[in-house]
Parts: sequence; structure tokens; C-alpha cells
Amino acid sequence: MVPDASFSSYYGRPVINAPIWAAPDIPGYLFAGGLAGAASVLAAGADLTGRKRLARASKVGALGAIGVGLLGLVHDLGRPTRFLNMLRVFKPTSPMSLGSWLLAAYGPAAAVSAGTAVTGLFPRTGRLATGSAAAMGPLVASYTAALISDTAVPAWHDGYREMPFVFVGSAATAAAGLGMLTAPVEEAGPARRLAVLGAALELGASTQMQRRIGELAEPYSNGKSGLMMHAAEVLTLAGSVGGVFFGRRSRPAAAASGLALLAASVLTRFGIFEAGIASAHDPTHTVGPQRARLDRGAPARARQT
Repeated sequence: MVPDASFSSYYGRPVINAPIWAAPDIPGYLFAGGLAGAASVLAAGADLTGRKRLARASKVGALGAIGVGLLGLVHDLGRPTRFLNMLRVFKPTSPMSLGSWLLAAYGPAAAVSAGTAVTGLFPRTGRLATGSAAAMGPLVASYTAALISDTAVPAWHDGYREMPFVFVGSAATAAAGLGMLTAPVEEAGPARRLAVLGAALELGASTQMQRRIGELAEPYSNGKSGLMMHAAEVLTLAGSVGGVFFGRRSRPAAAASGLALLAASVLTRFGIFEAGIASAHDPTHTVGPQRARLDRGAPARARQT
């Protein structure tokens, strides 16, 4: 009997090249973009319900977040002109192309929304800009999930089904945390409810993703990335529970819960980023799933012949 072959790559080197994206620029961009998109949605809801301070804080937070995110993206690209060059073409099949155009439309809307909220000038224009930013907000919060899933990195690519829900849930908790941190407790009710919704979506989708992708989920639970993901889960639960039970009466408790949710969202994005890098460096994460897919396809090919 010939023993089963065990896989080892050439001198143990990775089979694929790891992304050249660097931290903190790109994971910071993933976090900031998500925060901005969700904050715009929260701002529009606060406007509709007459919560002026929550709306203003969310609008200013959305502008600040998208500004920081764009700085990280441009810094990673090396030159600002490289971002502008991406606007020379429109490619619907490319998440990066669509994302570039989305950011080019969202940024000015967020700026006008925040500017009119702070100055009180041109209220009708401000309402139009707020509505436009809110309409694009979910796309801004989720398109980066499609961006990283559309790569050869195993831990990202195989999680493509649940990754957008993880990103949207994390973005929602971040925006909720910002709202609880900056708005008075009597106006922060929507932020507290958004925190619970976002936490349930993020944790549920993350658990389902790791269960479905099997051994490829190892970086999400082990090593540096695993520590980040576990810490994010604890802070997400603590922030959402603390906001609901204590943040409605206590300003310090609301602020502490908001900070916990913001930190949790940061750790989630950095944890997912580091998990992808670790997955790309491990050759078994590339070849193992490929062989499994081939094995699953062998019976079907035998039936066809």
C-alpha cells in the first residue's frame, strides 16, 4: 500500500503572494469607510426624528471618518494621482473601480451634509446631501468586503458570502458607538438600538462564516489575528449590553460603551486583515481547499463518464 501523500510546498514557501497592502493604512481605511457609511444612515434617521445633536455628531463623524479613510488609502497608493487615475475608467466587474466612483460621489455629499449641519446654512441643500449620503452609506460600508473577497487570499475569498454582513454589522456598531459617545443620552436611543442590531449581525455572520469555511477559519481564532477577533467579540458584547442597560441613564456609561464599540470595530477590521495575511502565507490554506474541491467534483465527473 502506498501511503497518502502529504502536501508541502517548495521549501515551505507560500503558494500565492500575500497582498502588498500595509497596516495601518488599509485596515484603517476598512474601518473608517464602514464608520462613515453607517454614520450617514444614522444621521439621516436622527434628522427625521428631530434628534439634532445626534444628527450633527453623526454627520461630522461621517465626514471625519471618510477623510481619514481616504488619507490612509492615498498613503498606501503612494501618490494622490493614483486615486484620480482610477476614475479614468468605469468597470462594473471591478469592486475597486466601483468603490473609487462611490467614494468620489459620497465624499462631497458627506462634506455638504456636515457643513450645513455645523453652520446652519442652506438647510434644504443639507437635507438633500444627507439623504444622498445615507443612500450611499450601506454601499460605502460594505463594498470593501467585496474588494477583499475578490482576491486569491483564502481566508477572505472563501468567506465571500458572509463577509459583507460582517462588515455592515461592524460598521453599524461603530456608528452606534460614535453616537453614544458624542450625543446626549436622551437622544442616543437610535444609536443604542443600532448597536444591538449591528452586534447581532456581525457576530452571527462571523460565526457562520468561520463554521462554513472550516480549516480556513484558523487565522480568525489563532495567533495575532485570533486575539484581535476574540477581543473584538468581547468588546462588541460589552458595548452593546452596556449601552442598552446602563447607557440610557448614565452619560459616563454611554461614553464607555461607545468607546468599547468603536474599539471593537477597529479590532474586527484589523483582525480580518491580519487573518488574510496569515492565510496567504500558509501554503496549506491554498492547496488544501483546492484538493477538497477536486475530491468533491470527482464523483460527479465519474457519473458523467
